[in-house]
Amino acid sequence: MEKTWRWFGKKDSISLAMLRQIGVEGIVTALHDVPNGEVWPLESIKELKDYIEAAGLCWAVVESLPVCEAIKYAGPERERLIANYIQSLANLGKAGVRTVCYNFMPVIDWIRTDLKHPCADGTLSLYFDKIRFAYFDLKILKREQAEKDYSEEELMAVEKLSKRITQKEERELIDTIIVKTQGFVDGNIREGEENPVELFRKLLSLYAGVDKTALRENMRYFLSVIMPVCEEYGINMCVHPDDPPYQMLGLPRIVTNEEDIDWILNAVDNPHNGLTFCAGSLSSGIHNDTRKLARKFAERTRFVHLRSTDVLSGGDFIESSHLSGRGHLIDLIRIFESVNPSLPMRVDHGRLMLGDENLGYNPGYSFHGRMFALAQVEGMMAVVQDELKKKN
Repeated sequence: MEKTWRWFGKKDSISLAMLRQIGVEGIVTALHDVPNGEVWPLESIKELKDYIEAAGLCWAVVESLPVCEAIKYAGPERERLIANYIQSLANLGKAGVRTVCYNFMPVIDWIRTDLKHPCADGTLSLYFDKIRFAYFDLKILKREQAEKDYSEEELMAVEKLSKRITQKEERELIDTIIVKTQGFVDGNIREGEENPVELFRKLLSLYAGVDKTALRENMRYFLSVIMPVCEEYGINMCVHPDDPPYQMLGLPRIVTNEEDIDWILNAVDNPHNGLTFCAGSLSSGIHNDTRKLARKFAERTRFVHLRSTDVLSGGDFIESSHLSGRGHLIDLIRIFESVNPSLPMRVDHGRLMLGDENLGYNPGYSFHGRMFALAQVEGMMAVVQDELKKKN
């Protein structure tokens, strides 16, 4: 597998020279300065590609060329935005960048309630606390009929939390859920927004009347329209699973399990319509068996995110060590190396350690934590390669 690393461009405090030293081979990045929905200029793509190659690396994967909300809910700007998307894909193809990781999650990308959850060894991890998330939904967002999404036991736990939570904790919860984990990913809400909760409500309202069936059909339409340019330039689109992989905030989520992935790959049955296999996202749903999913979808996988989670009582989950948890990463490496070798792979959501917490990294994208994870994964890859050599 190709060892890649998510890098946030020339402004990233982690330099390409540092990545070369720790064994990274390919870069996963995007044109972060281009506003969502605008065309990625060919000249800008080439300039960044040349910059990466001058450092002895390659631009392996685009993550991501964002799919705008109006494409997802079929707003009046959909055709213009898809036309821009197609032009951006063509420009990437002309420059020789041919793998694009994207998602089709409405409004909100990955969701956590704590970005610095303490672990027993002194490191800090990303964490999802279901009751704190329910508190955000019920007491801060005050989403209409939100109580129907929670059990009586959960509603009681929220009431208990409401009696002890502080204003500071509320502000941190808002910042974590709808600002810090979103701004650098999809651009819907950015740092410094004066009233992020109200803006978030407006974004949710755009999906009034859009159920799972409608969102699926909007995705089918999007994929069917872009496939000709993907075929022309050999571009692989690979959808990222929803994180976490179940319904939230009354929004439909359509990349959550085996049936969902099967539907997407068959809705537009084209080899350029593929999957980003994110072991972390999939493993945070207790209904998913990552090894079973990898065996079924390895041939249509175009990019792999190797991380793992532990699902705890009450629906909470935490990023686990890359050597443990429900991701079963060594088994996934065995499957992908046997069925679809040479896929680009990146470690993901490394813990904060050795001073990472003070360096202002994007949540989940520390240097030392990911470097440690890469070393763990590289060790697993070496074991699997040795097994394959002996088998052959």
